[in-house]
Amino acid sequence: MIDRAAAAVRSRPADMVRDAQAALKILADQPNADLEIRARLMLCDHLSEQDRRAAEAEVAKARALLPQATRPGLEAGVLGCEGTILETGSETGRARELYEQAVALATREQDTEMLAQSLYSRGYLLGLQGQYATGLADLKRAQGLYEDINLPDHSLTALNGIAILYNRMGDYAQARYMYDRALKAQRDAGMYREQSVTLHNLGRAHENLHEWDAAQAAFQESYTISRQLNYPRGEAYALRGLAAVKNAKGDPKGALQILDQAQALQRQTPDARLEAQINLARGVALHRLRQLPASAEALKAALVVFQKADSLNELRATYGELAAVLSDMGNWREGYAYLASAQETSERMFRNQVDQRFATLKVEFDTAAKEKENALLVRENNANQLALAQGQRARNLQRVVIALTVALALLLATLAIHQWRSKRRMRTLAMTDELTGVPNRRAVLSRLAPLLQQPNPPNCAMLIIDIDHFKSINDQHGHAEGDEALKLVARELREDVHEPAFIGRLGGEEFVVVIPGADFDKAYRLAERFREGVMSIDTRRWLSDRRITVSIGLTMSRSSGDTPSTMLQRADSALYDAKRAGRNCVKAQLPAPEAEMPAAPLQPARVEFA
Repeated sequence: MIDRAAAAVRSRPADMVRDAQAALKILADQPNADLEIRARLMLCDHLSEQDRRAAEAEVAKARALLPQATRPGLEAGVLGCEGTILETGSETGRARELYEQAVALATREQDTEMLAQSLYSRGYLLGLQGQYATGLADLKRAQGLYEDINLPDHSLTALNGIAILYNRMGDYAQARYMYDRALKAQRDAGMYREQSVTLHNLGRAHENLHEWDAAQAAFQESYTISRQLNYPRGEAYALRGLAAVKNAKGDPKGALQILDQAQALQRQTPDARLEAQINLARGVALHRLRQLPASAEALKAALVVFQKADSLNELRATYGELAAVLSDMGNWREGYAYLASAQETSERMFRNQVDQRFATLKVEFDTAAKEKENALLVRENNANQLALAQGQRARNLQRVVIALTVALALLLATLAIHQWRSKRRMRTLAMTDELTGVPNRRAVLSRLAPLLQQPNPPNCAMLIIDIDHFKSINDQHGHAEGDEALKLVARELREDVHEPAFIGRLGGEEFVVVIPGADFDKAYRLAERFREGVMSIDTRRWLSDRRITVSIGLTMSRSSGDTPSTMLQRADSALYDAKRAGRNCVKAQLPAPEAEMPAAPLQPARVEFA
């Protein structure tokens, strides 16, 4: 019964629970410590995903039986299950200590099955912590041990773990190939539970490669199998993946509906990392729906768990999304701090991936070189002719080393170029308004400040352009239409602003235009042209009851000692004059040392609307 339960672990967990509990009833009348420990360890592993207290109760009963056991290596299994409970709760530091103890104990007791199991647990956790080379060595060794003791199903699980590490190292194509290979064998063996896990992992590889249709298909099949097996944790992970696909395809509302289902299922498992991944996807969806405070709250909740687990890939994504959300909320200082954290985490990931890839190549090369050297020594003892053949093989090995070195150099160069491009993209994003595509406030002011600091600064005109009655557009037609209005105004201004003049969005419904080298008359004419250009925007398709109008505040720079801040203050004051004058007009406020403002051209008739 216990052997049958062990086989059902990877196919139908419900059958495993039934058989293990039936075995325990028999063992109550016919005690056998070794068999009871095995049964309770299977139940512990199953319950670690659902009920931490129940899992801890099973492992406590197993530990109490150890003094009566005839197989000392079973203590490694007890340590491993204790570690699994902690790992599920994101207590990875303590979990790793227990896995180390389990490996040492199984090695000492020469228990191959327990050693393979302990190596698998430790290798998977090392990969989660970014130590890919040592984690890969553990998983490959576990796979070899399972093959040695004829446990092919366990070997497939180890192969799946190896693929997960390649996925974490950024080698998504290799991971995808290994998942496909494992999935075929699992389907042939009827391992339904393992299929659901592998399909989810395959979906993650497609997600990382931005292959959204393939990702959706893998996540959907994983969800279907998990639902048939009544496996809530698998269902929740698959739903998280489907929500990520919805976000990527521009359907944040659909993503939130799926995430609500995932959240309800997640409450049935103590998996803290799963909850954090759901919160990350929720934060992305809420951001796209412009529900910024709720988005920031969800992202910060996810961040706490990812920081505790030191999960670099998810940390980088969360920091980056938080930076964008806080910037959209106008919290530039905190947003910039999170942007810096995202950059730092990205660099850590890059360095770690390069170091770990190199270490992996070195371990594989050293192992291959040692095996070749031993074979060479044996054959040299047989005959000189074989020695000459081995010499040729050694030269071939040197060519392999050179090829590997060249490949590694190319890899490093590729990664360096990718990092440089990433930095450029991140800087562009940091200086660009995401909604309208024009430069943001930081970009405009950083360009204006050097102009004003020159020994003989050129005349600079500044216009602050505010969309009239913008709040009523949002209130009457919705935020989507308000966003459309902002985009149309930005497009109109961008077409009319030519170098050396430059444009940016201050925030909300306000834009700023800086015109170096312009006198007052030219600046005023340009302001009127901008105002009339905005009025010409065709809004009949979506705003049939009004036209968009703008109020404009104009100021000129002082001949010396002026700053972006003082110019903004004067232009803003002029803007308020325009608002008080009835809107849809241009007003100016010159700096105090200047003469009175020249007579402005005749104002056009003001357009009013309800």
